[in-house]
Amino acid sequence: MLDKTHLRHLETTGVSVRFQRELRCSHAGETGACWIYRGILATRPDAELHQFAVAHLRSETEHLTFFDDLQCCYRPSLLLPLWRFAGFLTGWLPALVGNQAVFATIEAVETFVDEHYRDQINVLMPHVMREPEREVLAGFEYCRLEEVHHRDDAKQRSSLSKPLYLRLWMHLVRIGSQIAVKFATAV
Repeated sequence: MLDKTHLRHLETTGVSVRFQRELRCSHAGETGACWIYRGILATRPDAELHQFAVAHLRSETEHLTFFDDLQCCYRPSLLLPLWRFAGFLTGWLPALVGNQAVFATIEAVETFVDEHYRDQINVLMPHVMREPEREVLAGFEYCRLEEVHHRDDAKQRSSLSKPLYLRLWMHLVRIGSQIAVKFATAV
């Protein structure tokens, strides 16, 4: 996703404080996302859910690698153990309830992530001055589009009408995601 010569350039020149915060936040988010799917897989799900989780974990791992490669430009969140644990629970708990709960969870998470990546790109775009930073934003957009695919895949697999407990859970997941962004950006 990022040209290695541009990565070396970023290592020597760095990025703005705003960019560092957004990189830290996205790294934390992708860490949590990987652990959501690990939580799902820990329940030894049926074939459909297993295939779903393995496929999405693969792309989330690719996103995490992208942000890992950029760690020369930012300090990772000090709360990474918390994001791993929270991610695991966010996958594990719904998987104990059933496939529909997992699909509702992924739909809620990825709807939030799509909006968040859009906001990050819109905030950072006016401050991009160099080609390496443009490539980083292109990486954000690449990740965003894959998250949209995850959301759409989950939505397609889920039932059209969601019971009240799933709608409440989806709302709770969204609120948790908003809180996580605030902490991951700062700490």
